Amino acid sequence: MTDQHGKSNPPTDEDEAASLTKGLEERLVNSVKNHEGVTRRAVLGGLAIAGSTAITGMGTAQSNTTSTKQKEVMGFGAPGEYTKQQFNPHGFLREFNTGDSTNQRDAIFGRNDYDLNAGVYEENGQTVREFNLVAVDVEQEILPGVTFPMWTYNGQVPGPTLRAEEGDLIRVNFTNGSAKMDHTIHPHLRNLNPRMDGIPQNGPGLLKPGESFTYEWQAQPVGTHLYHCHTLPLKAHVHRGLYGTIIIDPKPEKVRENPRKYIDYHGPITEEVREMAAERARSRNMVSHADYAPDGYDGVDEMVMVMNGFDTNFNGDNEVYGVNTRGFCYAPSQTDAYDGEWKAGQTKKPIQIDTDELQRVHLVNMIEFDFVNSFHTHSQFFDYYDAGTTLFPNRKTIDTVLMCQAQRGVIELDYGNHQPGLYMFHAHQSEFAELGWMSFFEVN
Repeated sequence: MTDQHGKSNPPTDEDEAASLTKGLEERLVNSVKNHEGVTRRAVLGGLAIAGSTAITGMGTAQSNTTSTKQKEVMGFGAPGEYTKQQFNPHGFLREFNTGDSTNQRDAIFGRNDYDLNAGVYEENGQTVREFNLVAVDVEQEILPGVTFPMWTYNGQVPGPTLRAEEGDLIRVNFTNGSAKMDHTIHPHLRNLNPRMDGIPQNGPGLLKPGESFTYEWQAQPVGTHLYHCHTLPLKAHVHRGLYGTIIIDPKPEKVRENPRKYIDYHGPITEEVREMAAERARSRNMVSHADYAPDGYDGVDEMVMVMNGFDTNFNGDNEVYGVNTRGFCYAPSQTDAYDGEWKAGQTKKPIQIDTDELQRVHLVNMIEFDFVNSFHTHSQFFDYYDAGTTLFPNRKTIDTVLMCQAQRGVIELDYGNHQPGLYMFHAHQSEFAELGWMSFFEVN
């Protein structure tokens, strides 16, 4: 690199991170692109053989088997650039939907294809938050120029994040818009009505293409939860992308009345304990606080990260990994953008962190074909709230958390005393990181 006077400048940390990411990404794209039967092991083996050339994108992993199936379902474009306008992982990161139809946002699609938020109203003394979800088949990018055949809720993977307050009624008008597959929605909530469980044996059972059903779920318990299709073969419907996050916020007044329900604490319930618990509930409640907003509020910046993976040749083993679907999308890179949605250089970028704010991550693992996934931070430790169901952390000052499928939790990080710069986070199954699940926070 040179400055305006033609003198050579040493590469910055961001340059080095971008170079590493570019090399890994290009190699992965090339391996999947030429994959005819390529396995994850072949990709990683190619990285090992390439050695230092891996970070410059040189070389291609090879396979000894042939397959034509994937040529029919995969699409390819120029490496380095996300070309599709349909999904924005940077917008999704902080996109919380509460049912308010007056606050439709276009951050994910760059357009409003689906009327997701149907309204918030009172019914029989209870707040109802109504949503519209449609199962549709789409091709969605998982690497720059590489698409995967998804089964989705509202045309995106992960599905929209739904948010409510404990005690609300969540009403979901679901339509199966798939071309030929049966689908359902199963909630990981404390559901009191078996008809609303979203499984083949109960209620409406499987919804065939064109059929609709209205699910109603009680917003309980407090925490970070999920929804997904429960149609057999279950592994196929989860792997293809039919899942999303549900967040249930605590009511501070309820917490104050009965703190033991919300905190893992066995000592005496003093007035100080009640107020401490209620204050934590206020910090966790975005829905009812008028000053809260999805992109950072009341000194807290909240994000949703869904860890997932993709078996690009359908051999039961993932070849591509990511958080919020797109590999390396939160890593430094200098790329041009889709004409109309992205600004130049913005298809991949680190997550921006303000040192004045607490960072709260709603983390969900929806990996298929791998027993576990993980979240690891560099140069930082965090507090962890398993399933987000307690207001006091289950584990304090850790830098790695391990999750099986459908396990989730809340992570809180504070970069207030860190110097500005890039801080990596990734899966600590190292091969997952090399195959797309590698990201950065950029502290400002």
